Amino acid sequence: MPLTITAKVAEPASFRGPLLAIALPGDSKSVPRSLRALDRVYGGQIAAALRTRAFRGGKDETYTLTQGTRRAASRLLLVGLGAAQSVAAVRRAAALAARTAHRQGVGELGFFVGALSAEEAEAAAVGLSLGAWEYTETKTAPPQADRRAPLTKATVLSSGSPGDLRQGVAAGNDLAAGYAVTRHLAMLPPNICTPDYLAQTGRDIAKRHGMKVTVLGRTELTKLKMGAFLAVAQGTSQDPKLVALEYNGGKGAPVVLIGKGLCFDTGGISIKPAERMEMMKFDMCGAAGVLGAMEAIGRLGLAINVVGIIGATTNMPSGEAYKPGDVLTAMSGKTIEVVNTDAEGRLVLADLLSYARRFKPSAVINAATLTGACVVALGNTATGVMGNTQALVDEVLVASRRAHEPGWQLPLWDEYKELIKSDVADMKNSGGRAAGTITAALLLAEFADEYPWVHLDVAGTAYSETDLVIMPKGPTGTPMGTFVEFVRARTR
Repeated sequence: MPLTITAKVAEPASFRGPLLAIALPGDSKSVPRSLRALDRVYGGQIAAALRTRAFRGGKDETYTLTQGTRRAASRLLLVGLGAAQSVAAVRRAAALAARTAHRQGVGELGFFVGALSAEEAEAAAVGLSLGAWEYTETKTAPPQADRRAPLTKATVLSSGSPGDLRQGVAAGNDLAAGYAVTRHLAMLPPNICTPDYLAQTGRDIAKRHGMKVTVLGRTELTKLKMGAFLAVAQGTSQDPKLVALEYNGGKGAPVVLIGKGLCFDTGGISIKPAERMEMMKFDMCGAAGVLGAMEAIGRLGLAINVVGIIGATTNMPSGEAYKPGDVLTAMSGKTIEVVNTDAEGRLVLADLLSYARRFKPSAVINAATLTGACVVALGNTATGVMGNTQALVDEVLVASRRAHEPGWQLPLWDEYKELIKSDVADMKNSGGRAAGTITAALLLAEFADEYPWVHLDVAGTAYSETDLVIMPKGPTGTPMGTFVEFVRARTR
């Protein structure tokens, strides 16, 4: 069941649920005024934990207290905010609280930090939803005796402004819905999350929020002469899909969001090693981020026009697959020599970027798990950010920080273009290992020359192969938040 998050202006001592999480900053020496009544119910245990430094409030630190009466929550979970209370710290503490509560099977959780601003309340709601999320769709349920109640209800308590609290939690719930769409799509096995499945998800989002939806298959893509996209789809019997969602919430030229939707990537004829190839189901996280963003934007009702476009297919080896040495003609008319069929995402995106021209966009942002080179350069902490307009790059970087999905700009200098020069075509689809993230972006730039454009390489940030403390290994939800924060900022 999804997590229901509500807002309540109340003292923490009034919460009667099974577990109340209290977030406190590091090196708290005494019990805050807002917690003194609760501390009395708990026989001074909060004060003792702070005094003896059994709990120090460090980042990701937790400490559990229990009491035998029914005058307050059955248990307290103290959660550390780290050095100081901030929006990011509140979100992380809320996620850790929810994940702990979900593991314990308490069913219901209260979360209290103090007086929350609207932004902090939103962060708390988003954090709670991220921490409570769990993928169970294709798992067999454990025996009844071993089951724990999932976390289905959370209350954000605040001693501050009721208006700020309600506004923040409402927006947080809208963002949480977008993250849920993104993470669910990314986590689905590739035999379920096919191009048809992504197309149907787009139709469902459009129906919920009154958006126009366009779905194109192989026949329509052929008529549009999308030779780059279609080449990637040559090796599979599954019909490739271009899905475009149009949200009309305002006036003026739309923002266009574009996502790579490789539902599975074997590497094609340039096949990947077998080890960890199963992780290539996450090669559609850019598309998942676009669909999640359109869900959140529709719920938020933002006063702006937005178009979300995804290109979905699988990259498979077969007798019909495209191969190294082929020369492709993209929708724009430019030609691309294939030197590596595992550099397929940029081919799909090239035609999507050309398709975006028909919307006469004010800005285009595309996201893709595009290059392993980005993981080498930036690890799993920062998204690679590149673009053709510095003002737009700066705008996206601000949005990424607000979304807690930090990006880092890499250069698109002309000198790097030498690496993708071809002897037989206008360009080749890979420049080799050196500056791999940059050369991939430079190829995309050739198809984004009619509008301001930014490329997000989320190869290292869209999913994690290790447990992240506040969420399990798997999809993180990036870049959904960056997309939404960029769009929201343009409405302020």
